[in-house]
Amino acid sequence: MDKISSLLAVLFFLMAPVATAQPATPHGQPGHKPATSITHEAQQVIESVIGKRAKNITLQAISSPNGRDTYQINARNGHLTIRGSSTIALTFGFNQYLQKACHSMVTWSGKHLSLPARWPDYSTKRLTSPYKYRYYLNVVTFGYNTVYWSWQRWKKELNWMALHGMNMPLALVGTEAIEARVWKKLGLSQNAIDHYFTGPAYLPWNRMGNIDGWDGPLPDSWLQHQITLEHKILHRMHRLGMTPIVPAFGGFVPRQLAKTHPGVKIRELRWGGFSKQYHAYILSPNSDYFKKIGKLFIQQWEKEFGSAKFFLSDSFNEMRPPVPKNNPAKKNRIMADYGKSIYRSIVAGDSSAVWVTQGWAFGSARKFWSPQTLQAFLSKVPNDKMVILNLFPRGGWQGTPIWKRQKGYYGKRWVYSTIPNFGRKTPWTGDLSRYVSISTNVLKSPYSRHLIGFGFAPEGIENNEVIYELLADMGWRDQKINLKTWIPAYCRARYGGYPKQMARAWQQLQQSAYGPVTPHHKFAWQVAHPNPKRKGSVVDSVAVFKSAVKHFLACSGQLKKSKLYRNDAVLLAAMYLGVRADQYYTKALQAQAAGHKRQKQAAEDNVIRLLDGANRLMASHPGDRLSRWLQQARSRGQTLAEKHHFEEDAKRQITTWGGDIDDYAAKMWSGLIKEYYIPRVKMILAGKSSKLKAWEEQWVERTGPVKKTKPYPHPVDKAKQFLNHF
Repeated sequence: MDKISSLLAVLFFLMAPVATAQPATPHGQPGHKPATSITHEAQQVIESVIGKRAKNITLQAISSPNGRDTYQINARNGHLTIRGSSTIALTFGFNQYLQKACHSMVTWSGKHLSLPARWPDYSTKRLTSPYKYRYYLNVVTFGYNTVYWSWQRWKKELNWMALHGMNMPLALVGTEAIEARVWKKLGLSQNAIDHYFTGPAYLPWNRMGNIDGWDGPLPDSWLQHQITLEHKILHRMHRLGMTPIVPAFGGFVPRQLAKTHPGVKIRELRWGGFSKQYHAYILSPNSDYFKKIGKLFIQQWEKEFGSAKFFLSDSFNEMRPPVPKNNPAKKNRIMADYGKSIYRSIVAGDSSAVWVTQGWAFGSARKFWSPQTLQAFLSKVPNDKMVILNLFPRGGWQGTPIWKRQKGYYGKRWVYSTIPNFGRKTPWTGDLSRYVSISTNVLKSPYSRHLIGFGFAPEGIENNEVIYELLADMGWRDQKINLKTWIPAYCRARYGGYPKQMARAWQQLQQSAYGPVTPHHKFAWQVAHPNPKRKGSVVDSVAVFKSAVKHFLACSGQLKKSKLYRNDAVLLAAMYLGVRADQYYTKALQAQAAGHKRQKQAAEDNVIRLLDGANRLMASHPGDRLSRWLQQARSRGQTLAEKHHFEEDAKRQITTWGGDIDDYAAKMWSGLIKEYYIPRVKMILAGKSSKLKAWEEQWVERTGPVKKTKPYPHPVDKAKQFLNHF
């Protein structure tokens, strides 16, 4: 070839278009995603919300400063352009436009879409999240919410995550299927595995080493279904540009492992008042099997699902580690060994892996986790090989935040998050005035140097949506949110309007339900033995809360076309009836104790009337129904026996739970109020408390169709009648 030909060949090569194929990375995700991929995936999400009209939006990819997501919105003369540095930035930007410019909203309980024929004018400067990651979910959400979900339901949730800017979700489906392979490779029998796994609704606590075998076993059909489902979930997460956190080995093993492998040393763990047969076991920290099993687990996981980056391992959730009580030096040496063993077991399977752990234990057992003990636990893990999910924003529920007490986790990278819900409880509660500034205070602290993310880790979702909308917005702010402007915008997007009565309602809601609250709010009628520590500020401010609900219901004329308004109206009214039932129930118990039969009967009649009203009001709610939960559970069974088992498992978790954790996951659900809470209240007030346990177990074990509750023809009007009477 002559020099001219050679030169032309070089020029042709340099001028050729760059291929758009996505280069693989060590973590099973695309490398630098081409602009067409980013915009295509974003358009898919947007189309799921507004249909074909998504094609009339111009989506453009832009660069991101310091690796942090950024977006910009420009709508002018009917043309809408959204620019973003990632798929998630684009979808979050679209959701902001949807809410602020179109006064529309997409939620778990439905949609409010009010799209004008022409895109309204609206523009923003480039807005950048102060965090690289926005974290979402909690280990126990996979028990209280997602456990029985289909792929169709997961697709909706992944779209919800994208619209709300989340890019670091937990992805724990399929954990047990991989574990089962590991145990079989180690020679354990199917019987040993069956005695190890819990029922589906309790798998989070099996994963965290709290309990073994409770309400098990898991059928093989369950394991196979979870493998198929996790493939779809991870594939979609990667296409959306998310970085999922997947499971790792935490040191927990079936007790039979010590019998089949005599050299294995295990230590017994106790939790939640469960009897010995359900106790979990953890390997001794210096056991060679720690590394062997951890490596095998990650190898099996990545063989099935591909490589990952972040691996979750929680070893001491709400449990005292097996260390001496009165020897701090030895205690800290053992905890350092545990930290080293967990970390080494993860990187043995993937040298590029990063260990992620939930920081709940550091707050819930703050006496055990002194600064010296936590430093020891973290001491043998490289700083860039660990991420701590701060799930406990305060010390106890008051006092010094754990992240501050622990000096920002001593150089480890960490994510600030909070838990806005416990047990998937349904009442509207949450300290809005605290949520608007919790993360901005952290950003201003000296411990923000290693802060890489912000998020929320609810034990249960599909509830209390104002809190999640607020927290999602906080993931893109470095300044405090002004509720005086945020709440009106929220209401206009959710309901299509903000009448004066709605403004008054929200003022009073912030003085009652959304003021400082007890995090485990429960009604007295939801527990067999009323606990004064479990009531919230709503019970303490009934008059203010009642006024708030009245003002809310008074908006029905102006907002009657909004389904989301009607859903919220019946829920708020039912919540008020629950509060009033609480008051009458307390009177009935007091009268019973004093031997005043007439007063007791009069109070009891009001309790039953109020609860029956709440039950019928909630029958009009799209999500808060017992039948929905049980249908989801039964749908996961392949045989009639499996369907019955899963239904029983689902009923137990929302009622008796197990061990000493009775009535933890209390719900204000239609069907549950009628079938469970009302009969139990009657038994208690009839002096039959000694028979409760047997009756509760019979209710859990009784499977079959749920008795349908007939909703009120006009539930909002009926709600007004109740408030006028009570």
